[in-house]
Amino acid sequence: MDTHDSNERTSVNGTTGRRALLGAAVLGAGGAVLGLPGAARAAEAKQAGYGNGGLKSLPKPTIIGHRGASGYRPEHTFGSYNLALDLGADIVEAGDLVPTKDGHLVCRHEPEIGGTTNVADHPEFADRKTTKTLDGVPTTGWFTEDFTLAELKTLRAIERIPANRPHNTLYNGRWEIPTFEEVLKWQDEQTRKRGKQVWIYPETKHPTYFRRLGLGLEERVAKLLRKYGKDKRNSPVILQSFEPTSIQRLNTLVDNPLVVLLSGATTQPYDFVATGDPRTVADLITPKGLREIAGYAQGIGPTLDLIIPKDASGNFTTPSTLVADAHKVGLILHPYTMRNENPFLPPAFRKGTDVDAYGDPFGVFKTYFATGIDGVFSDNADTAVLARADFVNS
Repeated sequence: MDTHDSNERTSVNGTTGRRALLGAAVLGAGGAVLGLPGAARAAEAKQAGYGNGGLKSLPKPTIIGHRGASGYRPEHTFGSYNLALDLGADIVEAGDLVPTKDGHLVCRHEPEIGGTTNVADHPEFADRKTTKTLDGVPTTGWFTEDFTLAELKTLRAIERIPANRPHNTLYNGRWEIPTFEEVLKWQDEQTRKRGKQVWIYPETKHPTYFRRLGLGLEERVAKLLRKYGKDKRNSPVILQSFEPTSIQRLNTLVDNPLVVLLSGATTQPYDFVATGDPRTVADLITPKGLREIAGYAQGIGPTLDLIIPKDASGNFTTPSTLVADAHKVGLILHPYTMRNENPFLPPAFRKGTDVDAYGDPFGVFKTYFATGIDGVFSDNADTAVLARADFVNS
């Protein structure tokens, strides 16, 4: 599978190289025409000239719309996904995949949907509220695996963090929960409409938890990707998971680019907890751990704090060696998540005291881009695109 080579990485240090990368077409195999059978869609896309560029065709740093344009619309809705493309995102994270009771994959931040839908307003589902242990944590609410797809389609999305984003509540109730299959069709439709390949970046959520329920995610993802001709090395679909074994399983099922997500250094992936593997994220980001990941994945998605640690006050300290170490073994880095609001920025970059006020995200973007990361997840794709332009033209 393709990885960025050292020339691509180092070229961002020169203006000419940076501009050339930004000017590259965002192309990939598997673009499709809505309504055609899978094989016909793949053939149509090839004839249409959408290309086989794969990961190397993406601009750098790549701007990934986190759950769409979740800084402006309720996340994981077509309203959010479309806006992310309108604002210039190179890839849309559509979506976090969780299953329904009848085996369909839908896009929600978590299987618990009390915080992202209006399910609490539906008295017919009041008895579905329950407490479950999700990856070792007791969680109370409503869970996708207790609903059929038809039932979920009666719900509407709401803003997940209204205290930080009260303006997003304006759009509460406007959009339904999308399925992964609908997302794949939407990708094809938007590729045709916009005249360039649209990329998506779905995630398998809590795969160990769902496998124990008999609702394995990876096989369902692979089946749909094959149906739509998007299971190839250069297909415009990057798959990600916080559980390394989920990525290893996907590596045996599809040829898509694969990314291992990494949380805080002291945390453990839940599949490691479940199998008694004592390693933590700190072990995975050592040169040895990164070499192992490079054996089955093309990239890592670390939390931003693994790129530049913060002190006790939340301010930046010295950047880690993770970018250089990952690049040495051929891995790209797409860290998460940049947001514009004060609470999500280091104190030195905040302005005023309001929790929903914007600080200085441009300064934060500049600091992260200078480390050599290959891209970043952002809730505010327009801000990220402007920050990239500042960086590549500086």
